[in-house]
Parts: sequence; structure tokens; C-alpha cells
Amino acid sequence: MNSQPKPDPAALPLADQVYHDYRKRKRQERIRVILVQLATLVSLLALWEIAGRRSWIDVLLFSYPSKIGNLLLEKLMDGSLLPHVGITVMETVIGFILGTLCGTAAATLLWWSPFLSKVLDPYIVVLNSMPKVALGPLLIVGLGPGMPSIIAMTLAVTVIITTLVVYSSFKEVDPNYVKVVLLYGANRAGTFANVIFPASLPTIISTLKVNVGLSWIGVIVGEFLVSKQGLGYLIIYGFQVFNFTLVIGSLAIIAIVATLMYQAVSFLESALMRRR
Repeated sequence: MNSQPKPDPAALPLADQVYHDYRKRKRQERIRVILVQLATLVSLLALWEIAGRRSWIDVLLFSYPSKIGNLLLEKLMDGSLLPHVGITVMETVIGFILGTLCGTAAATLLWWSPFLSKVLDPYIVVLNSMPKVALGPLLIVGLGPGMPSIIAMTLAVTVIITTLVVYSSFKEVDPNYVKVVLLYGANRAGTFANVIFPASLPTIISTLKVNVGLSWIGVIVGEFLVSKQGLGYLIIYGFQVFNFTLVIGSLAIIAIVATLMYQAVSFLESALMRRR
């Protein structure tokens, strides 16, 4: 299979050469950042391991990486770990998608009806300031001690924030763009489809990144309250039997999966921005 030869940078026009040098510097900077991040992570893990093995820290409380890794490997081999990871990831993804869709739909409704926006404004402020964990007992009694309560807790955490952020981005769209489409006879639906939503898309995608973290908070809090399975359940169980290695191992899994979800959203953001 023939491959296109790479152009010689020295033979490129000046503008292309400057752009080539800029891309090269950005690529080198990104590589340096990744290397420093990896070196920092490895150094911290090594220091933690040494501190645990030499009893510089209380191993009962803080454990150390190799002990955590051995426990997780043991649970992975006996098949008791993946069901907990699977149920928590499923609840998080469902809550993340529903929270984003419901929040964006609510923001669209508020933009569509300025009168409704004025009526609901104080109620949204009150709901946003309310600690969502306080809704836990009501959700458990109303929806039962299971997945519906956990997903409802996730929605309680994510929907209001999503609504406020997306609605603010709708209102901040340059009014001159709206005037242009109105001059061409666009109605409210056309204005939203051609101006408001496209202009707010970067904010909506940024909200996805925020919702990744909020969805994990909602799911873990929900599993603390009602679940008999999941990473939140493992954390509570580890606390009850004083197995803090299990607690920290569960937190490590949450960190890894949440990072993967965040990177997936970042990839989606890059793909959408390239198409704009």
C-alpha cells in the first residue's frame, strides 16, 4: 500500500511553515504534559507504597497500592467485582444521559416561554440551593429501595445545574444573530434551531463534562442509601467491616471509570467542534 510522502517543512510556503511549527510545538508541549502527569502519578504511588510498607502511615486506614491491587485482583478472579462495577456504571450512564436531556429540555422550555421563566425563576433558585441528599428518604419511600431511587437521586443532582447553565447560554447568544434570522422571516422554532441551539452547543458539551462528575455523585449517594450492589455499596460495606483497603479500591475504580467517561466526552467535544 503506497503512502503519501511527508512534505519537507522547509519547502512549504511561509504561512504553512509557521502553522507547521505551531502544531509541532503544541504536540511537543502535550507530550511533555502527559509525561509529567505520569511521572507525578508514579511518584505518588511509589511514595504511598513505601510509606505503607515502612509503617509511616496507618495501614489499617490508608492501606497501600500493592495491597489494594491484590484485593481487587482477587475479587476480579472470583467474579465478585465486575457485577458491582457493571451496575454502578449502568446507573451512572443512565443518570448522565437522562440528566443532560431533561436539563436541556427544561432550559429550552424556559427560553421558549419568557413568562414561564419569570414564574419558575424563584423555584429553580430554591431547588438549586437545596441539599439533594435530603431528598433521599422521600425518593426511597416514593420509588422503592432500588435502581429507580438511585437514578432519581442522580437526576436531582444533575438536572437543575444543567438547566441553569444551558438556559444562561441560550440568553447570552448575540441578539444580532437573532435579528438577522427574524428579518428573513424565521419563527421562534426556526430561531432556536438555526441560531440559539447551534450557538449554545459548546456550552452544552461543557455541561456534559460537569454532569460526568455530578452523575457519579448522585449514583454513589443513592447507593449509600439503598443499594445492595454497586461500588457505593462496596464502600459502605468496607466501612462497616473496617476493610478500608476495599473502600480505597472502590474509590480507585470510580476514579478510573469517571476519567474514561470524561475522556469520551472530550473526544465527542473535539469531534463536534471539528464539524462546526
